[in-house]
Amino acid sequence: MSNLLESFHQKAATLNRTIVLPEGGDHRTIKAAATILKEKLAKLIILGDINTVTAALKAEGVDTSSPDIQVMEPAKDPKLGEYTRKYYEMRKAKGMTEEEASYSMINALYFGAMLVKEGVAHGSVAGATSMTADVLRAGLKVVGSKGASKTVSSFFIMDTNKTEFGENGTLLFADSAVNPDPNADQLADIAMSTAENCKLLLHAEPRIAMLSFSTKGSAEHSNTQKVATAVRTLRDRAPGLMVDGEMQLDAAIIPTVADRKAPGSTVAGRANILIFPNLDAGNIGYKLVERFADARAIGPIIQGFAKPINDLSRGCSAEDIVDMVAITSVQE
Repeated sequence: MSNLLESFHQKAATLNRTIVLPEGGDHRTIKAAATILKEKLAKLIILGDINTVTAALKAEGVDTSSPDIQVMEPAKDPKLGEYTRKYYEMRKAKGMTEEEASYSMINALYFGAMLVKEGVAHGSVAGATSMTADVLRAGLKVVGSKGASKTVSSFFIMDTNKTEFGENGTLLFADSAVNPDPNADQLADIAMSTAENCKLLLHAEPRIAMLSFSTKGSAEHSNTQKVATAVRTLRDRAPGLMVDGEMQLDAAIIPTVADRKAPGSTVAGRANILIFPNLDAGNIGYKLVERFADARAIGPIIQGFAKPINDLSRGCSAEDIVDMVAITSVQE
């Protein structure tokens, strides 16, 4: 485990928050739950068939009578009626019927999101057996987006041994998993959310490079103009935030290149946040660094929800679930 991940685990144990795991029918979720409880990383609510989940937990050595673990079955839960009514009130203006609200709320993703919205759980972690679109849709419809931002996005923590880059070798890459082709306003949203997570998770002042194939007008194209517009939008929203662009990658992280291509920039050559212009670039970028630089890619971590909702890869391991529970616990 990296030092950074270990710090998340330690902080999660101190906070001792409650996290809901909606996919109690998955063996990786059960195995992860046993580790989380053993290490006292969080209290857990696991959703699924009560008898099946309880038996699986016991087989992993979990004391199911502990106050740190609850098993809930949405279709049989005493709160189902109340949550259905609340969800219907939230969505009826958009045409939802009571029957549709009831059908949605017996779905573990929606029930889990409602537990988060109601403050029963601090956050939710799902995706081991669910598609990303379904996890995010439940989060958007129940929990909603955060503040003025309407853009839910993702970032990776890239933990490298290249201490000359980012924050002692650690950078945040966004968006690398959710938005295929964000517009300028969405790019500004993504950058703002990532800056907040830089402060929260890295305890560092954000230095944001908005990436493109051009640096400060060296090439003109609608794609570079989009990024330049995003920079202006973000500066208007948060005048104190260090952000610059549009900027090529080498200008963002190499001081000697920055001196030539973006002299006087407060970000160029020392960025700790890289905002990619689209999902092609973001997804390819993080995988290149992960493979070529032997970096640890932690994520994707979802941001932009009013409360923490995180998604897993369907190929995830039990260890991945444990790590994401720790990260979700320390998110705000």
